[in-house]
Amino acid sequence: MSDACDAGTALDALLIGDIAPLGAGNTPSGIDKQPVDKPLWLGREGLTGDMQGDRKHHGGPDKAVHHYPYEHYAAWRGEIGEVPLLDRPGAFGENLSTTGLSESTVAIGDVFRLGGALIEVSQGRQPCWKLNARFAVADMAARVQKSGRTGWYYRVIEAGRVATGDELRLVERRLPDWPLHRLWRILYVDTLNRDALRQMAALPGLPESWRRYAERRLASGQVEDWSRRLHGTAE
Repeated sequence: MSDACDAGTALDALLIGDIAPLGAGNTPSGIDKQPVDKPLWLGREGLTGDMQGDRKHHGGPDKAVHHYPYEHYAAWRGEIGEVPLLDRPGAFGENLSTTGLSESTVAIGDVFRLGGALIEVSQGRQPCWKLNARFAVADMAARVQKSGRTGWYYRVIEAGRVATGDELRLVERRLPDWPLHRLWRILYVDTLNRDALRQMAALPGLPESWRRYAERRLASGQVEDWSRRLHGTAE
């Protein structure tokens, strides 16, 4: 695993979104994030002014801030074409946009200083059907899951003001052997590897919802149904 993130990475864009109707069903969603050019307060529940339409599955302390690497956009253009959403950060509903960090170089439990805030990587993003509606690509959520280009979430350890241009600097690496890409592989590729699942279940700081995935697979020998999350239906 690379330590390329040790030197610090500039925050290229800070984004928030209001709730607006999404898709054919006009589902309330805060996925449409827009860049802001002023400092914002980052608290335990996220950035001031940032909204989520579905608080059951989005937001909360373990998903206070969403980070998506901007370099992934080039790969998506190659896969789905020149979609206007990909012309600027925010296409994936992210709050933080950078270049130089990825799911292979960032590990679960990594602690970063961002402006006046201290934040900890809590989990990777589990893409949902709202990406299908946002991109008008029927299987966009499944594509994101399969690609491993999911982005990730932070929990907030110390609240503070953050702004575009602030340095995102790694200050502590608690689990260097657990890059997010490794967790992605357990969840979506090597899904019933019992040794890996046991190790995942024992990880300190892992959100309880992710710990339950590992424990349930170990108990049942089965993988959970992803259809409702990826397609909005139970197929």
